Amino acid sequence: MLAERAGADDLLDRMARRAEAVTQRLDALLPPADGPRGRVVAAMRDSALSGGKRLRPFLTIECAALFDVAPEQALDCAAAIEMMHCYSLIHDDLPAMDDSDLRRGRPTVHKSFDEATAILAGDGLLTEAFAVLADPRCHPDPDVRVALIAGLAAASGAAGMVGGQMIDLSPERANLDLDGITRLQSLKTGALITFSCDAGAILGGADAAARSALQTYARDLGLAFQIVDDLLDSESTPEELGKPTGQDDAAGKATFLGLLGAEAARTKAQELVMRACAQLEIFGKKAEVLKGTAQFVVERRS
Repeated sequence: MLAERAGADDLLDRMARRAEAVTQRLDALLPPADGPRGRVVAAMRDSALSGGKRLRPFLTIECAALFDVAPEQALDCAAAIEMMHCYSLIHDDLPAMDDSDLRRGRPTVHKSFDEATAILAGDGLLTEAFAVLADPRCHPDPDVRVALIAGLAAASGAAGMVGGQMIDLSPERANLDLDGITRLQSLKTGALITFSCDAGAILGGADAAARSALQTYARDLGLAFQIVDDLLDSESTPEELGKPTGQDDAAGKATFLGLLGAEAARTKAQELVMRACAQLEIFGKKAEVLKGTAQFVVERRS
């Protein structure tokens, strides 16, 4: 169970404490502004400070801990990744994309503000993420900072998250087979999750074997996360999830659930988690929290 895998610390409490630290750092990195530009900063803060699981920054912090990275460095990197994630959520929710009115149990940014402000808020978070990684506070070695910037750019651009979103919006989305859905979600969802783990390794100067193990762990974890998302989208309510449900099904989009069925999808998610955890054996007991996190992904209810 989760507590056994996470060792002495209760995993959910640990995640909550990490999430609060990330929120506090985002609050400091995105101070309110006066004048006309204050509106877009308020919209950026509306998204970034609205809570959520903070899974991606949690993975960054925990992977960095494997290599004894200074906590303030890991936290700044984690905050930058969460900025990138929040930008993607703002844009995904726009009428031109998924057209969602609810996110994390609250009105989406384009509903709380307006569409133009939401676009600019997403753009602002996207660019601010790179500014955070470029700051020496994130890491004193400029080569490490460049590696982080390059990694986040690759994970979030046309060869990663943006490319996955484009596939999701394309007419071909309805007819994708299992390999096609796996490719789509590896880009749209998985690329940023993979970088979240790799970022911790980059901060820690990890060797090739350690980085490869964490990247493979994260890729399998990202796919398991999406499979569970598909299951929750079918089995939960908007109130439980804090966002609309059934949109992919209503749009006729192919999903893991639609292709595999519920039972096989659950089995596939658990297999991916077991495979992910096997990658962590090289880290010994230091990786127990990451193993517990993988199990959390398949057991979560939101």
